[in-house]
Amino acid sequence: MPKIKEIERTPNPDAMRFVLGEPLTNGVTKSYEKASDAEGDELASSLFAIDHVINVYYVDKYVTVTQDGDAVWSELLRQLAPPIREAQPQSDIEEDDEVHATKEVQETSDPRLQEINKMLDEQVRPYLLADGGGLKILGLDGDRLKVHYQGACGTCPTATSGTLYAIESMVKRIDPEIQVVSV
Repeated sequence: MPKIKEIERTPNPDAMRFVLGEPLTNGVTKSYEKASDAEGDELASSLFAIDHVINVYYVDKYVTVTQDGDAVWSELLRQLAPPIREAQPQSDIEEDDEVHATKEVQETSDPRLQEINKMLDEQVRPYLLADGGGLKILGLDGDRLKVHYQGACGTCPTATSGTLYAIESMVKRIDPEIQVVSV
């Protein structure tokens, strides 16, 4: 049973990040935006069973839960803590092949897209993870790079403004014509 070491606020006022004493996964990221996506995942399903939970994101020793904004955090945290404490480490868990990029992006021969994904892995995703979230590349449609924020970043006001602008600035070093769009 993982011990909750800390509960941290994220830049998103509707998301909290639980820091555990031991990892739930060994580098495997899980991201769920609705209860039906979490079928077969005991931890995520138990969290979605709690009123107001709209997103569950976890990797290693971090679990981020996003609420709909209608709950009082002090009350919601008391409900979230037991299923997180009861979660068992998952050594046999499989990564969703498309958690960070769609198959199309992973298999692309477009050097711009390959370089962008590498840059995001090195310079953006670690910082988003520190804030309780992640970023998935959906594709490059002409000069429009479509990205999707995950976890705490998914409904965070700063993700769709400041962070998106910063990502676009980095991407423009690869190709000045690319425009980044969050979907």
